Amino acid sequence: MRKIVIALSVLALLTSCVSKKKYTDLEARNKETQDLLNSATVKLNSCLEEKAGLSATVAGLKEHNQTLINTSKDMTVLTTKGAENIEKALESIKEKDLKISRMQDALTKKDSVTLAVVTSLKSAVGISDPDIEINVEKGVVFISIADKLLFKTGSYDVTDKAKAVLAKVAKVVNDKPDFECMVEGHTDSVPYLGNGVLLDNWDLSVKRSTSIIRVLTNQLGVKPEQLIAAGRSSYVPLVANDSAENRARNRRTRIVVLPKIDQFYEMIEKEMKKQKQ
Repeated sequence: MRKIVIALSVLALLTSCVSKKKYTDLEARNKETQDLLNSATVKLNSCLEEKAGLSATVAGLKEHNQTLINTSKDMTVLTTKGAENIEKALESIKEKDLKISRMQDALTKKDSVTLAVVTSLKSAVGISDPDIEINVEKGVVFISIADKLLFKTGSYDVTDKAKAVLAKVAKVVNDKPDFECMVEGHTDSVPYLGNGVLLDNWDLSVKRSTSIIRVLTNQLGVKPEQLIAAGRSSYVPLVANDSAENRARNRRTRIVVLPKIDQFYEMIEKEMKKQKQ
């Protein structure tokens, strides 16, 4: 009996030792498995976070890409419109350049005619007389004739000597039917003391102009429609009226020879129409 009890005790002891070892092993393996699970969970969460970040990045890239596509379309439209505007601007510049060129041609022709008139006048009238000046001023031809060649002091009656000079001027004017002549009377600053018909230097300057025009039309065959009467009194002097010599220079008649303005513009308009053909 005692042997049986001892045997059972030994057996129980052996059985108890084996179960504890297995438990320990299982516990160790469970801990290892738990550690692996925790590690996997951490990695999974990390991957999920990374995925979320990448998804957001992809979404942002898609949005940016769409924006670039839209911008590219807008730029294409703008570029097309810009090209059209540039082309229109170039056409406008080309048209303006052509207009300028045409106008320059017209002005050149006018200048050529002006030069021809100057040459004709200098040839007909002569340039040796210091009391007769032929020149170009602001694009027009003018003939300035000293008062002593045309009138007596304080008078508006044209002298015979003046008629000889005016005959040469009339010849040139008659050769240019498309031109007009403005006859300007100029006086010095000494107040005019006349017979009551003329009140002052204004009247005297205009009356001298009309007297010369009557000679040109009635005696020298110039067409009246080519002539313009004008008086400037003493208000456009060549020099100061401070000496007898200077006052003599300021007493003069100026004949301005110029193309008819309407015909000049017609000439330019004609040049403008050529560019449209």
